[in-house]
Amino acid sequence: MSIFIFGHKNPDTDSVASAIAFSHLKNTLGYETIPCILGDINKETEYVLNCFNQPIPKFLENVKPQVKDLTYNFDKSMPENSSILSIYKLMEEEDLQTVAIVDEDGKLKGIVSMKDIAMGLIKGDFYHLNTSLDNLLQDLNGQVLVKNRSDFDGRVSVIAYYYKTISNTLGPKDIIIVGDRYDVIQEAIQAKVQLIIITGANNIPEKYIQLANDNRVTIISVPWDTYYTSKMINQSNLVSSIMRSKNIIWFYEDDYLEEINEEIISTNHRNYPVIDKDGRFLGFINKKHILSPQRKKVILVDHNEYAQSVDGLKEAEILEIVDHHKLGDISTSMPINFRNNIVGSTCTIIYQMFREYNIDIEYNIAGLLISGILSDTLYFKSPTTTDMDRNAVNYLNQILNLDIENYVMEMFKTGTSLEGESIEDIFYNDFKEFYLESHKTGISQVFTLDIDDVFRRKELILDFIETTHKNNNYDITLLLITDILKEGSYILYKSVNDNIISTAFDTEVEQGVFLEGIISRKKQVVPKLQEAIHYINNM
Repeated sequence: MSIFIFGHKNPDTDSVASAIAFSHLKNTLGYETIPCILGDINKETEYVLNCFNQPIPKFLENVKPQVKDLTYNFDKSMPENSSILSIYKLMEEEDLQTVAIVDEDGKLKGIVSMKDIAMGLIKGDFYHLNTSLDNLLQDLNGQVLVKNRSDFDGRVSVIAYYYKTISNTLGPKDIIIVGDRYDVIQEAIQAKVQLIIITGANNIPEKYIQLANDNRVTIISVPWDTYYTSKMINQSNLVSSIMRSKNIIWFYEDDYLEEINEEIISTNHRNYPVIDKDGRFLGFINKKHILSPQRKKVILVDHNEYAQSVDGLKEAEILEIVDHHKLGDISTSMPINFRNNIVGSTCTIIYQMFREYNIDIEYNIAGLLISGILSDTLYFKSPTTTDMDRNAVNYLNQILNLDIENYVMEMFKTGTSLEGESIEDIFYNDFKEFYLESHKTGISQVFTLDIDDVFRRKELILDFIETTHKNNNYDITLLLITDILKEGSYILYKSVNDNIISTAFDTEVEQGVFLEGIISRKKQVVPKLQEAIHYINNM
């Protein structure tokens, strides 16, 4: 099973780049991983991916267990033109209770159980045979003497009468079983029966061979006596004659276990077929699969909080976390690798891991890593920047040989353009939810070089913030508008207590006030709000 590696919701350049780079590292070390995103990428990230020829990672909607995550029971199927006997032999050899019957494209047509076979032997039409020549030869160990057709559908009978007794009673719908009774064989050929089965491995004179060819009659010889042949021939019928094709409970491979759980528990079938979106059979599942499902395996980068992660994370198996944020609320039932360093970017940590494993960093991966670091540290202007970030950029640029100043400005210019974006797009482009001293808080941050465009829509943005605040029952809802060149941020907000804002940032309560030096949501805004809430609560 592949391991999914992903960053937080509302992915930014650091989270996407670190997911791709870490997946590359893991795959180089022999793992099977897939880099993913949990939402639409922003313009800056799209620019970076295009610069270094990287596809947009797979979108991961959730990691809830699905039917396709299970290890199916017996996934071999049998074609609908198989005989009953061939199905029985397979079930006996493989110790199976149920077999899927499919068409030539592998699409599920029905299922057969041991009970179906048994009931066919008890209640079947013993005088009707519908099967192929190949089935008869395989099931009865037969040999072709004359071949004029490949499929048979007619009335089967054992001829033990005097040949004149059967005169005028045989016809094209008949299939007969007979020994070396040449008079009967001649009568049957002249009546143009579909098939003559000669028992006892007897050959017949050439004149009857020629007569059969002239009358388009097929003849086979079998080694068994007439009694055994007549007993077994019914089992050479097509399996479609006994298979169940109606009221079958089956599931798609993309179905979620929580959706099918009740149906499986409330029914008493032994096995349930699984099909793909085109109806092709994949295997069987049963109650045991549901009781102990196999969970999706995941690795988290650039976050460690449930609210910021993929839906269904608690139902997945977390193998590893690589992050540079404060410790969140994610817990695991088993020990895992958890790397959390005080650096400005998760890409810095991934870079360090490449060095620790002594694995060369390819050009395109180096480009992603340097972009993630430059983006998250705001080209070293963020207070989260460390010497490790600067050293990583210096090393990576030895591989890339970029004009970093020009590259960063082009990246920021492309990424911060708000042209054509709605207020909702702007607000949720980089939005995170926190619980600060029991205060439910939503903080959005937008980096832009065009502050005027934001403030032209100030009143509309404030209306949107108020609606978001109310609909989500937030105690604080805040938009941080960061001016990279001025190295500070403007704030628009809604709060249950305006004193929290004024205390946190030591400023007058005013919508759109500029906070000099405030750039980092993680290292400045969140801690200041938390301290202010704590101070006010304890006054």
